[in-house]
Amino acid sequence: MKYNKITNTDLKASNIIMGNMRLKQLSLLEAEKLIRTAMEQGINFFDHADIYGPDVLGQCEEFFAEAIQMNTSMREKIILQSKFGISRGKGYYDFSKEYIIHSVNGILKRLKTEYLDILLLHRPDPLMEPDEIAEAFEELHSSGKVRYFGVSNHNPAQIELLQKYISQRLVVNQFQFSIAHTPIIDSGIALNMNIEQSVNRDSSILEYCRINDITMQAWSPFQNGFFDGPFLGDFEKFPELNKVINNIAKKYGVTDTAVAVGWITRHPANIQVVLGTTSTQRMTDACKGSEIPLTREEWYQIYKAAGNIVP
Repeated sequence: MKYNKITNTDLKASNIIMGNMRLKQLSLLEAEKLIRTAMEQGINFFDHADIYGPDVLGQCEEFFAEAIQMNTSMREKIILQSKFGISRGKGYYDFSKEYIIHSVNGILKRLKTEYLDILLLHRPDPLMEPDEIAEAFEELHSSGKVRYFGVSNHNPAQIELLQKYISQRLVVNQFQFSIAHTPIIDSGIALNMNIEQSVNRDSSILEYCRINDITMQAWSPFQNGFFDGPFLGDFEKFPELNKVINNIAKKYGVTDTAVAVGWITRHPANIQVVLGTTSTQRMTDACKGSEIPLTREEWYQIYKAAGNIVP
């Protein structure tokens, strides 16, 4: 497992993250086994959100703490990150100071911990008041409840607006990225060409984060589009891509899952990969992608096999 220091923090984090959105689909014993498997593979970073849970707010956070048998000793071994801001079942976002403080207190209680290593704003709120967010962050930081802060699914201008008011550095941005969902690199490769791939859909967020030392985290690393299903094994929609991935997997003695992860971790931006799997086998397979030394030729071969143009 490869570990990278998250810039502007003292956190040395695995480049593979266990995401807990679907954890409650498992039994308690299955959840414990999955978490233990992740840790045995070298994962020390666990991602949550208060919205995660099939029935009620925070259900997966509470279930995680129960499954891992959270205590002081266990807490010292792991990095905990959670997100907030989506009002469950109400169809709106809320970054008000009152809601932020209330959300974090709930997260800490459910995770059975006194602090979060990182807190993320889950999705951009057009009605946010940056100075109000700054007040909430200052209170959470000074009280020791949150060590570091970041965002999820935010573009450069939104981050700049927040950072203008917030005294703490925003250290993380989490967004969707996979072999079959590559807007963050497409327009840069096809710059100034009159084709669909040249459309800049992300405001150059990849380059912005690298310039500003913001660690990037890729969610849905096996998804095609916005929850359109996995691309791995889908020979109907992605015949050439799966053929190329499988050939490369054979070369390195790993599974296609590991190659899909390795394609992301090969990028020099040191992007962390968020795994949402509930399978211990897939967890183990995916972790083998932490350090696959894909060549430049292999990386571009995979990118082109997904239907992209390299001029």
